[in-house]
Amino acid sequence: MVANVFDVNNKVTIITGGSRGLGRAMSMAFAKAGAKVVIASRKQAACDQLAAEIRAAGGDALAVACHVGEWGGLEALVQAAKEHYGRIDILINNAGMSPVAPSLLETSEALFDKIVDVNLKGPFRLTALAATEMAKTGGGSIINISSIASLKPTPLTSVYSAAKSGLNALTAAAAQEYAAQGVKVNCIVCGTFDTDAAAGFVRNADTLPYVEEPIALKRVGQPEEIVGTALYLASNASSYTTGACIVVDGGVRP
Repeated sequence: MVANVFDVNNKVTIITGGSRGLGRAMSMAFAKAGAKVVIASRKQAACDQLAAEIRAAGGDALAVACHVGEWGGLEALVQAAKEHYGRIDILINNAGMSPVAPSLLETSEALFDKIVDVNLKGPFRLTALAATEMAKTGGGSIINISSIASLKPTPLTSVYSAAKSGLNALTAAAAQEYAAQGVKVNCIVCGTFDTDAAAGFVRNADTLPYVEEPIALKRVGQPEEIVGTALYLASNASSYTTGACIVVDGGVRP
């Protein structure tokens, strides 16, 4: 009998931004695959609701309110996972935000800090905290959720693109630092997915054709379509993969 190399059964998995969009899809899928899921997002009620859904379906989930842009609160998230489940095996740095800045000059310091805090500073700190705990129990997997904007920046996404480019660089650096402790660090570079955050242009009949035109598959992704890549990177199927940025964008042309 061939072992299931994609197995994440009983793996304690923290997913930031885990209550909606891509995070919700991964929370549901990992729980269905037998993982113990720690759902983290800013609103406790949203985390509680999804955790209840997962438990009702026979899964195991813990809801923890956490703002990933606030450095001082991230240790509490890691501690909550440890106290409840005893260890951390997988971290998915999924929480993000991409407000449009009209121009470099019109971008305020507050907006700049807000975007960088959530998309880069938080994952930086959580990676350090989680990897340290994973090293104590034999290793684990960290998955950063980046964006095609990190590779194809535009004036409207300058700060977001810069933050996500930084996340790509963090992935490579952390993979080197923690490899000896058995911790893999990889990144999924996402294209356009049909989520509430992207609803303004992917659910708009006037703008959708322009969004789909450069995509080889001629459609935006569904949240569930990130799951296969996430399970690959979280499991032993990717035992020789670290420091990688895997693009999942439906084939956006160069």
